Amino acid sequence: MSSQIVPALPKTFTSSLDLWREKNDQLVRQAKQLTRDSRRSLRRQQSAQDTLEGFRELLLTLQGLPAAVPALPLELTVICNYIILGVSLVQAFTEDLTQDLQRGLERVLEAQHQLELRPQQGLKELWHSVLSAPSLPPELLPALHCVASLQAVLWMSADRLEDLTLLLQTLNGSQTETSEDLLLLLKSWSPPAERPHTPLILQDAESLRDVLLTACACRQGFQELIAGRLPHAQSRLHEAASGPCPPSVLVQVYTALGMCLRKMGNPQRALLYLTEALKAGTTCALPLLEASRVYRQLGDVAAELESLELLVEALSATHSSETFKLLIEVELLLPQPDPASPFHCGTQSQAKHLLASRCLQTGRAEGAVEHYLDLLALLLDGSEPRVGPCMPELFLEAAAALIQAGRALDALTVCEELLSRTSPLLPKMSSLWENARKRTKELPYCPVWVAATHLLQGQAWSQLKTPKEALSEFSQCLELLFRALPEDREQAAGFNCEQKCRSDVALRQLRAAALVSRGLEWVACGQDTKALSDFLLSVQVCPGNRDGSFYLLQTLKRLDRKNEATAFWQEAQSQVPQEEASGSLPLYLETCLSWIHPPNCEAFLEEFGTSVLESCDL
Repeated sequence: MSSQIVPALPKTFTSSLDLWREKNDQLVRQAKQLTRDSRRSLRRQQSAQDTLEGFRELLLTLQGLPAAVPALPLELTVICNYIILGVSLVQAFTEDLTQDLQRGLERVLEAQHQLELRPQQGLKELWHSVLSAPSLPPELLPALHCVASLQAVLWMSADRLEDLTLLLQTLNGSQTETSEDLLLLLKSWSPPAERPHTPLILQDAESLRDVLLTACACRQGFQELIAGRLPHAQSRLHEAASGPCPPSVLVQVYTALGMCLRKMGNPQRALLYLTEALKAGTTCALPLLEASRVYRQLGDVAAELESLELLVEALSATHSSETFKLLIEVELLLPQPDPASPFHCGTQSQAKHLLASRCLQTGRAEGAVEHYLDLLALLLDGSEPRVGPCMPELFLEAAAALIQAGRALDALTVCEELLSRTSPLLPKMSSLWENARKRTKELPYCPVWVAATHLLQGQAWSQLKTPKEALSEFSQCLELLFRALPEDREQAAGFNCEQKCRSDVALRQLRAAALVSRGLEWVACGQDTKALSDFLLSVQVCPGNRDGSFYLLQTLKRLDRKNEATAFWQEAQSQVPQEEASGSLPLYLETCLSWIHPPNCEAFLEEFGTSVLESCDL
């Protein structure tokens, strides 16, 4: 009886194995058909889920039997197909992947009666046990290498690069066991060829190896670029571009090459790569942002602003769902850019703010006004999260743009709105001075915002030829700056939360701007003595301030106090020059300083200095 049953078992097992292999192949063909499926995405997603469940059921069937070498190639292939399709569906690596990989390796050891000798091993130890086993059947190698490629993908995505390096060294054998260069190890890895009649697989080891190689070159290229090692970055990025890059990744690679060339002083070649980036895919925000930087370097303001306008449009556009992704692609292995990274495009509001601020900086006041008002409307109606510039600073920049455009009344309206939002946060006047230090530790920006608002209101009233109101606003600004604002650095550290400027320099410049502005208003009213006091104070609070020096000397000359003017100039020459404030100031303050800067300042000071020296020689 037994002699008849025993020969029948292998036949039954072989027949079942053939059926299971056919089931796997059917599921693979079914999954590949999804990429050509024109049905709505929800139905296609459900079909993919059904296929995934089919792989899961098949895997449970195979793992419900004792581990056997003849069935392991199919079992390992089903594990790979299940993981590849599962990752493709969610576009992420989930925790259960580790368990599936671990169970597959344990089954390999079980089939060789090795598992009981190595209880409770982690993945790293399991891989070492499997790959170093002296009796590892060669027919398992193709499937094992595919499982290894998925393990490599998982470890790269988790930044477990040491474990990945060790795995690749083991896979490559003695050829590269001393190398720790991931790119070299990946290039040296040659997965064994598939045997005839092997089960179908969604993505074989060689394809996954190429994805890993491209992702590694991308990651290293981006890291080298951020670190400033530009030739190394170029080399890695060129290597990445030659690999299996999906369009979205190719856009990043070409843009990064453009960044390299811009930083290396070759903006024209940079534009060629950015053009290729725009052609490569539908995600055009990053190359447009970089193009604006290139045009800024070239001094082509019109092209820079056009790039920023297109960037705003690109970030506001809604993109239709992309083609169903069946395979594991390079994109999944690239980390999301940090907000401080040059590869971070930001939000629509951040792009709009960049466009508005560049219009203001380049003298396009009308355009700046349009973009600032659009931006405030966008943020105030809550249609986009408030990420990026501080709202009070946006109000201040918008008011500055309106004044620059000659729309003083509109600027006053914006300032009133800002005051209604910030003034209640200040201490009440009765306890203002005793509580100022405590309150500004909680709200360090508030006194500065309110003071700056009064400064801009003063400028608006001055533009409207209303000196009384202008003087009142400048005085309120100075009162806040000199009395309500503590001097210590800790509390001033938040002066400009967006640009992280040097607060001590900025505060001095803000005080000087308010003093000079009030002094000019006194001059317009014919009160030179009061103006002189403000101009003198401006150069005291901000030593080396050339605008204050200009107006002080000019007023002294007009009052025929030439000796005092000469003494001031000689004293100023002996002082150590103050650090330049350029580039360290909030944009609204830079704009305000530009209004009070006399066009003939340098020529006047040089001429005055020459006359003083000549009089001394005489």
